[in-house]
Amino acid sequence: MSEVNRGIGKIEEKYIKAVHGGGGRAMSELLSHLIQYITLRKFKDGLGLDELDDAATLPINKKSIVFTTDSYTVKPLFFPGGDIGKLSISGTINDLAVMGAEPVAISIAFIIGEGFPINQLKRIIKSINIVSTENSLPVVTGDTKVIDADIDVIINTTGIGIIDNGNIITDSGLVDGDRIIISGTVGDHGIAIMSKREGIEFNTSITSDCSALWDLIRDILKFDIHAMKDPTRGGIANSLNELAEKSRKRIIIYEDKIPIRREVKAASEMLGIDPLTIANEGKVLIGVSKEDAESVLEILRKNKKGRDAEIIGVVDGKGKDVVLETIVGGRKLLEKPYGDPVPRVC
Repeated sequence: MSEVNRGIGKIEEKYIKAVHGGGGRAMSELLSHLIQYITLRKFKDGLGLDELDDAATLPINKKSIVFTTDSYTVKPLFFPGGDIGKLSISGTINDLAVMGAEPVAISIAFIIGEGFPINQLKRIIKSINIVSTENSLPVVTGDTKVIDADIDVIINTTGIGIIDNGNIITDSGLVDGDRIIISGTVGDHGIAIMSKREGIEFNTSITSDCSALWDLIRDILKFDIHAMKDPTRGGIANSLNELAEKSRKRIIIYEDKIPIRREVKAASEMLGIDPLTIANEGKVLIGVSKEDAESVLEILRKNKKGRDAEIIGVVDGKGKDVVLETIVGGRKLLEKPYGDPVPRVC
C-alpha cells in the first residue's frame, strides 16, 4: 500500500450529494477523507491543507503570503443586498482578513452557461468593481469559460494577502478566558436568499449582510485577538465548533446575547431552520482576551458593519465542544450541523 493510501477512512456514500458542499459535518468528513490523497499539503512551515483554515500561509523571510481560494454558486444570482459578484470578492477579502492579513490582489474566473445574458454579466462585473475599488484591491488576473450546460454563472476567486509572520491569526488560537464576539446579527444572508428563492414575502424586507470586512477587522488588529472566523456555510454553529475543535477548548455561548433580527427569527421558525446554522456573509466571530474585549466591542460598534456587535460567550477550559446556555436557563450542546439548511447560499 502506498503512503498516500494508508490510514484513509471510508466514507459511506458512493456519490457526491449537495450536503457535501454545505459546510457542516458531511463536508468535513469528505475533506478529511480526500486530502489524505494529497502528499504535499503545505509550503515550508506555513499553514496548509491539514489546518483547513480560511487561508494558507506561504512564509517568505519575515512575512507570509496569505493565500485563499473560493467558488461561488449562489442561487439566485441577484438577491436583496447583493449579487454573486459582490459576494465573491467580499467573501475572498473576508477569508484573508480573518487571518489578520491585508488583502493585496485577487483573481476572478467565470464559468458561464451558454445563452447567459451579457447585460447581467456586466451587472455582476460592475458589482465586483465597486467592492474592488472600495477596498483598493486590484483584480489582477482571471479566466473565462463558456459551457453548454444548465448553469448561469459560477465564479472562482483566489485572493492574496500579506502579513508579518508573528501576527497570523488561526482557528486554533483560543485561550482560556477569551471572550467570543460576533460583529452583528446572524442569519441575515441565508434568510434573504431563501426568501428570494422561494418567493416568500415578509412585512419588512430581509436583506443579505454581504459585505467586505477588511476595514472593520483592520481597526481591531492592535488588540489581543487570538482567533477569528467568518461564519458562512453552517452559520455560527459550524464556525464555533471549528474554533473549539481546533483550539481544543470548550466555548460557552449565551443564547440571550446572540443578536438576531426579529424578521430573521420569525422566518427561521416558519421555515423550520435554526438561525444559528444559517450562513452569514458579512459577519466575523472573534476570540479576544478578556482584558481587550470591551475595547474591541467599542471599536466594532463605531463601524456600521459592526454596530450590532455583542459579546456572546467565553472560552472555558479544555474540551472540543460548544455549550449553549439557553434563554430558559438550561444548557445544551450546540452541535455542528450536518450540512447547510439553505443550499447554494454562496
